[in-house]
Parts: sequence; C-alpha cells; structure tokens
Amino acid sequence: MSGLKGRTAVVTGGANGIGRAISLGLAREGASIVICDIDEGKAEQSAEEIRELGAEAVVVKADVSKSVEVKHAIEETLRRFGRIEILVNNAGIGYATGSLLEPSHVLIENLTEEEWDHVLNVNLKSVFLFSKEVAPLMKHQKWGRIVNLASVAGITGHGIKGGSGPAYGVSKAGIINLTKTLARQLGPHNVTVNCVAPGSVPETAFKMTEDEIQEELKDQPLKRVGKAVDIAETVVFLCSDGAEWMTGQTINVNGGKVM
Repeated sequence: MSGLKGRTAVVTGGANGIGRAISLGLAREGASIVICDIDEGKAEQSAEEIRELGAEAVVVKADVSKSVEVKHAIEETLRRFGRIEILVNNAGIGYATGSLLEPSHVLIENLTEEEWDHVLNVNLKSVFLFSKEVAPLMKHQKWGRIVNLASVAGITGHGIKGGSGPAYGVSKAGIINLTKTLARQLGPHNVTVNCVAPGSVPETAFKMTEDEIQEELKDQPLKRVGKAVDIAETVVFLCSDGAEWMTGQTINVNGGKVM
C-alpha cells in the first residue's frame, strides 16, 4: 500500500474510538492530520499520540453540524498546511436523548423532532458541509480522497433492540447515497469517494453488554466483535494509491454480519 507522506487529512470526530484509530492509521502512513472534534481535550490527547509517531497533528474544535464552524476548520487547515488531499467524514452520534440501555427511544412514536434533527445534522449534514468545502479544492488540484463512515444500519435499517432508532439508520443510509452522488460528480477530477459501513464496535461510544455481544455473534460468521483498527485499516486503504480505481463503493466491515 502506497504511503501518504506529504498528504494532509482532515478527520472529523477524530478524538475517540474509530476516528482516533483512523487518525493514527493515516499518520503511520505519513499523512499530516487535522482532527475536527467538539471534544477538544480528547482530540489533543489523540493529536499527541500522532506526534509521538513523528507525524504532524493539529486540533480544530468544531461542531460539525454548523456551517460557520466547518468553514473555520477548513480555513485553519489551509492556513497550516496549504492543501487538503484527504477528508474522512467520521463524526457521528447514535442518539440525542435516551440511552442504549433503554431501548424505548428506538420506537418511532417515542422519537422527538429535536432528536431526529440532531442526529441527522451531526451524522448526515456534516458530511454535506465538509464535502461542500473540500470539493472545489480537490477538483482544482486534480487529486483527492473522501471516505465517509456509514453503518450496517444504513443498509439493513435499525430494528427494535437497543441501537439508535430510525434517525440513525436514515442518516447512515443518506451517507451511502451521498457517497455515490459525490463519486459521480468528482470522479472526472481524479477524486474518489467511498464509504465504510462498520458493524458493532463496542470500544466506541456504542457500549454493549456481554449479553448483547453474544446475541450479536449468533448469526455472525466471524465470532468476534469489531475493533476500531478493523475499520481504520479499511479507511487507510481507501485513501491509498492501491484504491485509485475504486469509487462510489460501500465496504462492509462487520465480520460477515451483513453480506
């Protein structure tokens, strides 16, 4: 896999979990990393880990659902590095209220308008806002990689056990569709746009009990839950020269849960 030395990567939600693993993975390949996250403290911790690898890292605190803060994040990246070759739209939430341990909020009749709007804004609108800002830059330089993080929930829908309900599944399905549209628009400019759809990764904010893990594995061919690094390595590949003829694709990384 070709290294990414000299490339600048913006990773949204890069402070924790999968986003942190992606940031570290890209840094190991030589990329300079800009972490855009609302949790500035955790983002700085991840940035320090990146610096220890010998790569450059910058933190920009941003609410990814707000256009003015997205514009500021892009401006800060360009001020520091001058270019953006890679965008990883990873930021996302499962729910705005309620708890994964209390599944009643997954039912449509219990979902509030505020909850719906918040989940869609963070998960889907953020992909629109960041892609809107970087697309002209990538088109001008005739090279770019955009990788969006969806979920198996965007393919199968979200059921009635745990999880995050209709808003989450719809937001992730929207990301899958937007990926295809952007791939068609940006492909002629040598910019690829792909999507990764993870299965359950308990080390993220989506905590699972041991009973929930065992239930998850019953009909999954690979008998373990996912790790953040499983997702990160796929993202790194999609940013590399090895994936230069892949665009508009959604890669399922879920132990065979969804095929």
